[in-house]
Amino acid sequence: MNRTGKIGIVGSGFVGATAAYAMVMSGVGREIILVDIDEARARAEADDIRHAVPFAHPMDVHAGGYSDLAGCRVVVLTAGVNQRPGETRLELLDRNAAIFRAVVPSVLAHAPQAILVVASNPVDVTTHLTATYAAELGVPSTRVVGSGTTLDTARFRTLLGARLGVDAQHVHAYVLGEHGDSEVLAWSEVSIGGIPLDDYCRSQGVVLDAVARQAIDEGVRRAAYTIIQGKRATYYGIGAALARIVNAILRDQRAILTVCSPMDEVAGVRNVTVSLPHLVGGQGVLSTLWQPLAPEEETALQRSAQTVKAAIDSIHAGSATARPG
Repeated sequence: MNRTGKIGIVGSGFVGATAAYAMVMSGVGREIILVDIDEARARAEADDIRHAVPFAHPMDVHAGGYSDLAGCRVVVLTAGVNQRPGETRLELLDRNAAIFRAVVPSVLAHAPQAILVVASNPVDVTTHLTATYAAELGVPSTRVVGSGTTLDTARFRTLLGARLGVDAQHVHAYVLGEHGDSEVLAWSEVSIGGIPLDDYCRSQGVVLDAVARQAIDEGVRRAAYTIIQGKRATYYGIGAALARIVNAILRDQRAILTVCSPMDEVAGVRNVTVSLPHLVGGQGVLSTLWQPLAPEEETALQRSAQTVKAAIDSIHAGSATARPG
Protein backbone atom coordinates (compact mmCIF):
# COMPACT_ATOMS: atom_id res chain seq x y z
CA MET A 1 0.00 0.00 0.00
CA ASN A 2 1.15 3.55 -0.75
CA ARG A 3 2.00 5.06 2.64
CA THR A 4 2.07 8.63 1.34
CA GLY A 5 -1.65 8.77 2.11
CA LYS A 6 -1.41 7.31 5.60
CA ILE A 7 -3.09 9.37 8.32
CA GLY A 8 -3.07 8.86 12.07
CA ILE A 9 -5.71 10.27 14.42
CA VAL A 10 -4.96 10.24 18.14
CA GLY A 11 -8.24 10.49 20.00
CA SER A 12 -11.33 8.70 18.71
CA GLY A 13 -13.97 10.77 20.46
CA PHE A 14 -16.51 12.89 18.61
CA VAL A 15 -13.94 15.14 16.90
CA GLY A 16 -11.45 12.43 15.95
CA ALA A 17 -14.09 10.03 14.67
CA THR A 18 -15.96 12.73 12.74
CA ALA A 19 -12.70 13.91 11.18
CA ALA A 20 -12.01 10.34 10.04
CA TYR A 21 -15.52 10.07 8.61
CA ALA A 22 -15.13 13.39 6.78
CA MET A 23 -11.85 12.18 5.27
CA VAL A 24 -13.47 8.95 4.07
CA MET A 25 -16.45 10.74 2.54
CA SER A 26 -14.23 13.30 0.74
CA GLY A 27 -11.48 10.87 -0.29
CA VAL A 28 -8.66 12.32 1.80
CA GLY A 29 -5.80 9.84 2.18
CA ARG A 30 -5.73 6.08 1.67
CA GLU A 31 -5.32 4.70 5.19
CA ILE A 32 -6.52 6.01 8.57
CA ILE A 33 -5.43 4.67 11.96
CA LEU A 34 -7.43 5.59 15.07
CA VAL A 35 -5.46 5.56 18.32
CA ASP A 36 -7.13 6.01 21.68
CA ILE A 37 -6.53 5.10 25.31
CA ASP A 38 -10.01 3.55 25.10
CA GLU A 39 -9.08 0.81 22.64
CA ALA A 40 -12.61 -0.57 22.42
CA ARG A 41 -13.94 2.85 21.43
CA ALA A 42 -11.25 3.20 18.76
CA ARG A 43 -12.07 -0.23 17.31
CA ALA A 44 -15.81 0.48 17.31
CA GLU A 45 -15.41 3.85 15.60
CA ALA A 46 -13.02 2.39 13.01
CA ASP A 47 -15.45 -0.44 12.22
CA ASP A 48 -18.40 1.94 11.93
CA ILE A 49 -16.54 4.33 9.64
CA ARG A 50 -15.11 1.50 7.53
CA HIS A 51 -18.66 0.35 6.77
CA ALA A 52 -19.22 3.69 4.99
CA VAL A 53 -16.29 3.11 2.62
CA PRO A 54 -18.35 1.32 -0.09
CA PHE A 55 -20.50 4.45 -0.34
CA ALA A 56 -17.53 6.83 -0.56
CA HIS A 57 -13.87 6.36 -1.53
CA PRO A 58 -11.41 3.45 -1.22
CA MET A 59 -9.90 3.64 2.24
CA ASP A 60 -8.44 1.35 4.89
CA VAL A 61 -9.72 2.42 8.31
CA HIS A 62 -8.63 0.59 11.44
CA ALA A 63 -7.66 1.03 15.07
CA GLY A 64 -4.15 0.60 16.40
CA GLY A 65 -1.52 1.75 18.86
CA TYR A 66 1.21 4.36 18.62
CA SER A 67 3.50 1.89 16.84
CA ASP A 68 0.95 1.64 14.03
CA LEU A 69 1.52 5.34 13.25
CA ALA A 70 4.84 4.46 11.59
CA GLY A 71 4.89 5.87 8.06
CA CYS A 72 2.11 8.43 8.62
CA ARG A 73 2.39 11.60 6.56
CA VAL A 74 0.03 13.40 8.94
CA VAL A 75 -1.03 12.72 12.53
CA VAL A 76 -4.07 14.59 13.83
CA LEU A 77 -4.17 15.19 17.58
CA THR A 78 -7.69 15.38 19.03
CA ALA A 79 -6.88 13.81 22.41
CA GLY A 80 -7.94 15.55 25.56
CA VAL A 81 -10.93 16.20 27.76
CA ASN A 82 -14.08 17.81 26.35
CA GLN A 83 -15.23 21.39 26.82
CA ARG A 84 -17.99 21.59 29.41
CA PRO A 85 -21.14 23.72 28.96
CA GLY A 86 -20.23 27.32 29.88
CA GLU A 87 -16.51 26.55 30.02
CA THR A 88 -14.22 28.71 27.91
CA ARG A 89 -11.58 27.08 25.76
CA LEU A 90 -8.83 28.62 27.87
CA GLU A 91 -10.29 27.05 31.03
CA LEU A 92 -9.54 23.69 29.44
CA LEU A 93 -5.84 24.50 29.50
CA ASP A 94 -4.69 22.90 32.73
CA ARG A 95 -6.78 19.79 32.06
CA ASN A 96 -5.23 19.18 28.64
CA ALA A 97 -1.60 20.30 29.04
CA ALA A 98 -0.44 17.13 30.81
CA ILE A 99 -2.06 14.93 28.18
CA PHE A 100 -0.03 16.54 25.40
CA ARG A 101 3.22 16.18 27.31
CA ALA A 102 2.69 12.40 27.05
CA VAL A 103 1.08 12.17 23.60
CA VAL A 104 3.51 14.19 21.46
CA PRO A 105 6.68 12.17 22.22
CA SER A 106 4.70 8.94 21.81
CA VAL A 107 3.59 9.96 18.33
CA LEU A 108 7.00 11.20 17.18
CA ALA A 109 8.75 8.08 18.46
CA HIS A 110 6.99 6.14 15.70
CA ALA A 111 6.21 8.85 13.11
CA PRO A 112 9.19 11.23 13.30
CA GLN A 113 8.57 12.72 9.83
CA ALA A 114 4.84 13.37 10.26
CA ILE A 115 3.16 16.76 10.11
CA LEU A 116 1.25 17.21 13.38
CA VAL A 117 -2.22 18.74 13.08
CA VAL A 118 -3.63 19.84 16.44
CA ALA A 119 -7.34 20.23 17.19
CA SER A 120 -7.67 19.88 20.98
CA ASN A 121 -8.87 23.01 22.77
CA PRO A 122 -7.69 25.54 23.67
CA VAL A 123 -6.10 24.91 20.29
CA ASP A 124 -3.80 27.95 20.22
CA VAL A 125 -2.18 26.85 23.46
CA THR A 126 -2.15 23.11 22.73
CA THR A 127 -0.52 23.89 19.38
CA HIS A 128 2.13 25.97 21.15
CA LEU A 129 2.68 23.13 23.63
CA THR A 130 2.88 20.57 20.83
CA ALA A 131 5.48 22.66 18.99
CA THR A 132 7.49 23.05 22.19
CA TYR A 133 7.49 19.33 22.96
CA ALA A 134 8.18 18.50 19.29
CA ALA A 135 11.12 20.94 19.23
CA GLU A 136 12.74 18.94 22.02
CA LEU A 137 12.83 16.08 19.51
CA GLY A 138 14.20 18.19 16.66
CA VAL A 139 10.90 18.89 14.85
CA PRO A 140 10.58 22.45 13.46
CA SER A 141 7.48 24.44 14.41
CA THR A 142 6.44 24.68 10.74
CA ARG A 143 5.53 20.99 10.96
CA VAL A 144 3.03 21.70 13.75
CA VAL A 145 -0.27 23.04 12.44
CA GLY A 146 -3.21 23.95 14.68
CA SER A 147 -6.75 24.00 13.32
CA GLY A 148 -6.90 27.52 14.73
CA THR A 149 -9.73 29.65 13.34
CA THR A 150 -10.27 27.53 10.23
CA LEU A 151 -13.75 26.68 11.52
CA ASP A 152 -14.43 30.26 12.69
CA THR A 153 -13.51 31.50 9.21
CA ALA A 154 -15.98 29.00 7.73
CA ARG A 155 -18.67 30.20 10.14
CA PHE A 156 -17.96 33.82 9.17
CA ARG A 157 -18.21 33.04 5.46
CA THR A 158 -21.38 30.99 5.98
CA LEU A 159 -23.25 33.65 7.96
CA LEU A 160 -22.10 36.52 5.75
CA GLY A 161 -22.93 34.57 2.59
CA ALA A 162 -26.42 33.85 3.90
CA ARG A 163 -26.94 37.54 4.65
CA LEU A 164 -25.75 38.56 1.18
CA GLY A 165 -27.42 35.71 -0.69
CA VAL A 166 -24.06 34.45 -2.00
CA ASP A 167 -22.51 30.98 -1.95
CA ALA A 168 -20.06 30.97 0.98
CA GLN A 169 -17.31 29.66 -1.30
CA HIS A 170 -17.26 33.07 -3.01
CA VAL A 171 -17.00 34.98 0.28
CA HIS A 172 -13.36 35.75 1.08
CA ALA A 173 -13.17 36.60 4.75
CA TYR A 174 -10.91 35.61 7.63
CA VAL A 175 -11.08 35.28 11.40
CA LEU A 176 -7.75 35.97 13.10
CA GLY A 177 -6.22 35.59 16.55
CA GLU A 178 -7.44 33.25 19.27
CA HIS A 179 -9.87 30.44 18.48
CA GLY A 180 -12.12 31.79 21.18
CA ASP A 181 -13.73 34.83 22.74
CA SER A 182 -11.09 37.37 21.64
CA GLU A 183 -10.97 36.33 17.98
CA VAL A 184 -11.01 39.09 15.35
CA LEU A 185 -13.29 39.18 12.33
CA ALA A 186 -11.28 41.07 9.70
CA TRP A 187 -14.17 43.01 8.13
CA SER A 188 -11.87 45.49 6.39
CA GLU A 189 -10.41 42.74 4.18
CA VAL A 190 -13.66 41.00 3.18
CA SER A 191 -14.35 40.63 -0.52
CA ILE A 192 -17.13 38.95 -2.48
CA GLY A 193 -15.92 37.37 -5.70
CA GLY A 194 -12.94 39.74 -5.61
CA ILE A 195 -15.10 42.85 -4.99
CA PRO A 196 -14.57 44.72 -1.69
CA LEU A 197 -17.51 44.12 0.64
CA ASP A 198 -18.78 47.72 0.77
CA ASP A 199 -18.60 48.03 -3.02
CA TYR A 200 -20.49 44.77 -3.44
CA CYS A 201 -23.23 45.85 -1.03
CA ARG A 202 -23.67 49.17 -2.83
CA SER A 203 -23.84 47.53 -6.27
CA GLN A 204 -26.38 44.95 -5.10
CA GLY A 205 -28.46 47.22 -2.90
CA VAL A 206 -27.69 45.17 0.20
CA VAL A 207 -27.87 46.83 3.62
CA LEU A 208 -25.14 45.56 5.93
CA ASP A 209 -25.16 48.09 8.75
CA ALA A 210 -23.50 47.97 12.16
CA VAL A 211 -26.40 46.02 13.66
CA ALA A 212 -26.21 43.34 10.97
CA ARG A 213 -22.44 43.09 11.31
CA GLN A 214 -22.71 42.75 15.08
CA ALA A 215 -25.24 39.94 14.69
CA ILE A 216 -22.85 38.08 12.39
CA ASP A 217 -19.94 38.74 14.76
CA GLU A 218 -21.92 37.30 17.67
CA GLY A 219 -23.06 34.35 15.57
CA VAL A 220 -19.44 33.47 14.80
CA ARG A 221 -17.99 34.23 18.22
CA ARG A 222 -20.69 32.45 20.23
CA ALA A 223 -21.32 29.52 17.88
CA ALA A 224 -19.50 26.91 19.95
CA TYR A 225 -21.25 27.92 23.18
CA THR A 226 -24.67 27.72 21.53
CA ILE A 227 -23.97 24.31 19.99
CA ILE A 228 -22.48 22.89 23.18
CA GLN A 229 -25.47 24.13 25.17
CA GLY A 230 -27.79 22.30 22.80
CA LYS A 231 -25.87 19.06 22.11
CA ARG A 232 -22.87 19.08 24.50
CA ALA A 233 -20.17 19.08 21.80
CA THR A 234 -19.21 20.40 18.37
CA TYR A 235 -17.74 18.00 15.86
CA TYR A 236 -19.18 18.19 12.32
CA GLY A 237 -17.68 21.56 11.45
CA ILE A 238 -14.28 20.89 12.99
CA GLY A 239 -14.21 17.38 11.51
CA ALA A 240 -14.67 18.85 8.02
CA ALA A 241 -12.07 21.55 8.76
CA LEU A 242 -9.52 18.92 9.77
CA ALA A 243 -10.19 16.95 6.59
CA ARG A 244 -9.55 20.13 4.60
CA ILE A 245 -6.24 20.83 6.37
CA VAL A 246 -5.03 17.25 5.99
CA ASN A 247 -5.95 17.24 2.31
CA ALA A 248 -3.96 20.44 1.75
CA ILE A 249 -0.92 18.78 3.33
CA LEU A 250 -1.18 15.39 1.62
CA ARG A 251 -1.71 16.95 -1.81
CA ASP A 252 0.72 19.84 -1.25
CA GLN A 253 -2.05 22.22 -2.30
CA ARG A 254 -0.44 25.42 -0.99
CA ALA A 255 -3.84 26.45 0.32
CA ILE A 256 -4.45 29.66 2.28
CA LEU A 257 -5.96 28.62 5.62
CA THR A 258 -6.33 30.39 8.96
CA VAL A 259 -4.44 27.78 10.93
CA CYS A 260 -2.32 28.62 13.97
CA SER A 261 1.41 28.10 14.23
CA PRO A 262 4.07 29.53 16.60
CA MET A 263 5.16 33.03 15.60
CA ASP A 264 8.08 35.14 16.74
CA GLU A 265 5.78 38.18 16.96
CA VAL A 266 2.16 39.06 16.26
CA ALA A 267 0.94 42.64 16.68
CA GLY A 268 3.80 43.39 19.06
CA VAL A 269 3.29 40.24 21.16
CA ARG A 270 6.32 37.95 21.05
CA ASN A 271 6.54 34.15 21.08
CA VAL A 272 2.84 33.44 20.66
CA THR A 273 0.61 31.07 18.69
CA VAL A 274 -2.54 32.53 17.12
CA SER A 275 -4.29 32.16 13.79
CA LEU A 276 -3.33 34.12 10.69
CA PRO A 277 -3.72 33.32 6.99
CA HIS A 278 -0.96 30.82 6.27
CA LEU A 279 0.12 29.05 3.12
CA VAL A 280 -0.24 25.33 3.92
CA GLY A 281 1.32 22.53 1.88
CA GLY A 282 3.23 19.29 1.99
CA GLN A 283 5.76 20.49 4.58
CA GLY A 284 3.20 22.12 6.85
CA VAL A 285 3.15 25.90 7.24
CA LEU A 286 5.08 27.35 4.30
CA SER A 287 4.62 31.08 4.91
CA THR A 288 2.44 33.68 6.61
CA LEU A 289 0.27 36.16 4.71
CA TRP A 290 0.03 39.41 6.66
CA GLN A 291 -3.14 41.38 5.96
CA PRO A 292 -3.24 45.21 6.07
CA LEU A 293 -5.79 45.44 8.87
CA ALA A 294 -7.74 48.50 9.93
CA PRO A 295 -6.28 50.17 13.07
CA GLU A 296 -9.07 48.90 15.32
CA GLU A 297 -8.61 45.38 13.98
CA GLU A 298 -4.86 45.54 14.59
CA THR A 299 -5.55 46.63 18.18
CA ALA A 300 -8.04 43.79 18.63
CA LEU A 301 -5.52 41.30 17.23
CA GLN A 302 -2.95 42.55 19.71
CA ARG A 303 -5.42 42.03 22.58
CA SER A 304 -6.22 38.54 21.28
CA ALA A 305 -2.53 37.63 21.05
CA GLN A 306 -2.01 38.96 24.58
CA THR A 307 -4.85 36.74 25.82
CA VAL A 308 -3.25 33.63 24.36
CA LYS A 309 0.22 34.68 25.50
CA ALA A 310 -1.04 35.03 29.08
CA ALA A 311 -2.47 31.51 28.91
CA ILE A 312 0.81 30.13 27.56
CA ASP A 313 2.77 31.90 30.30
CA SER A 314 0.39 30.55 32.96
CA ILE A 315 1.36 26.95 32.28
CA HIS A 316 3.48 25.67 35.11
CA ALA A 317 5.54 23.42 32.82
CA GLY A 318 8.48 25.73 32.28
CA SER A 319 9.29 24.39 28.83
CA ALA A 320 5.99 25.71 27.48
CA THR A 321 7.27 29.28 27.54
CA ALA A 322 10.31 28.48 25.45
CA ARG A 323 10.31 29.42 21.76
CA PRO A 324 9.43 26.33 19.71
CA GLY A 325 11.99 25.46 17.04
